[in-house]
Amino acid sequence: MKIERSKKMAMFPKAIFGDLKAAATRKAATGTKIIDLSLGSPDLPPDEKVRMELSKQAALASSYGYTLGGTKKFYQAVANYYKRRSNVDLDPETEIIQTMGSQEGLVHLPMAFCNPGDYVLSTNPAYVAYDAGIHLAEAIPYYMPLLEENSFLPDLDAIPTEIAEKAKLMILNLPGNPVPAMPSEEFFAKVVEFAKKHNIIVLHDSAYSEFYFDGGRPMSFLSTPGAKEVGMEINSLSKSFSLAGSRIAYIAGNAEMISIIQELKSNLDFGTFQPIQDAACVALDNAEEITDRMRAVFTKRHSTLMEGLKNIGWTVTPSNGGMFVWAKYPMQELNDIDFVFKVIEETGVVIVPGSIFGEAGKNYVRVALVQDEALLSEAVERLGKLSKIEA
Repeated sequence: MKIERSKKMAMFPKAIFGDLKAAATRKAATGTKIIDLSLGSPDLPPDEKVRMELSKQAALASSYGYTLGGTKKFYQAVANYYKRRSNVDLDPETEIIQTMGSQEGLVHLPMAFCNPGDYVLSTNPAYVAYDAGIHLAEAIPYYMPLLEENSFLPDLDAIPTEIAEKAKLMILNLPGNPVPAMPSEEFFAKVVEFAKKHNIIVLHDSAYSEFYFDGGRPMSFLSTPGAKEVGMEINSLSKSFSLAGSRIAYIAGNAEMISIIQELKSNLDFGTFQPIQDAACVALDNAEEITDRMRAVFTKRHSTLMEGLKNIGWTVTPSNGGMFVWAKYPMQELNDIDFVFKVIEETGVVIVPGSIFGEAGKNYVRVALVQDEALLSEAVERLGKLSKIEA
C-alpha cells in the first residue's frame, strides 16, 4: 500500500536531538566518555517522600481507574502552593486544570483559542513546542526577538499595530528556555496593559520558576495586578521536582479560559494516573524543603559552568535563573550546528545549537546544568582544548 504523510506533517521538521545522540554514540564507541549537556532532563531523583507516596499508592488495587482529570486534592495542593510561594489566590475548582506534562498543555492550548490565520506572538529564540502548537492550530507565529540590548526580554513596543490587532495569544517563558532571562514587575505590568489594549490572551510558561540563584525568586505572572483578567500560567513538576517521566503539570489563571481548555481536554485524555497525582501533592506540599535542596545543587553548577566558559573565552549571557546557560562560542566562523558536531567529535561533550530555537539563536549554544560540578568542570576543560579553525 502507498503510505503518505499528511500535509500538516511538513510543519514539523525533524528534531536535531536524534542526530546529536547518534554522533555521541559514534564517539562513545571510540572509548570516549560522553558528557551530555543537551537535554534539560533532571538528573536529581525525586525527593524520597514523593517516591514513597507514589510507591504506596501504586500498590493499591483501587488506584487503576480513570481519573478523568485532576483530583480535588491535586488542585487544592496547587492552590496552596501558589498562595505560599507567590501570594496568589486561586480557586481550585475553576482556575486550575491539570495537563499531562507542560508539553501536552503547550501544544494543545492554541487550538482552544486560535482560528486559522490568527497571529500568535512568540519569542525568538523560543522553546520548540510553542511552534508545534501554533502550527497545529493553523495560526501564524509572529516572533518577538530576544535581544541583548533589551535584557533578552521581548520589546512589545516594536510589535506592529496591525499584527497586535490580529493576535489572539502571546506566549512568554521567564526564566526561559533557551535564554534564561528573568521577569520583572515592570515588564509583566506592561504585558497586562498590552494584552488588555489588544484583547490578547497571555500564556506564561513558568517551568523554571524554582530555578533561581543569586537574585530573588522570579515572580509569578499571576501575581501581577490584572493578570488573571488576561491570561494564565502553565507550570510542570518535571523540572522543579524531578518528575519528568511522570508527566504532570497544570495551567492556572482566568476561569473562563480554563473552562475552554477543559472542553478541549475532555476530548483528548482521561487524566493522569492517580498515584502520580498523589505524589505530586506531596511534592507541592513540601515545595520549600525540596526546592531549597535543588537550588543549592544548581547554584553551584550554574557558577561552575558560567565562570568556566568565561575563562575559556566564551561570551556567556548573564543569568540568575533557569536550567541552561546561553552562550556565544569563540569560533563564530562556524555556524552553530557545525560547531556542536565538532564539539562532539573532538571532545565528547554534547550541547545544543541555538538556531533550532529560532533565527535569533544562530551562533549561540544552549548548555544544560544536568551533570554534577566535577563533570561540568571536565566539560569546560575539554571545550577549552578545541582545535582552532585554520584560516
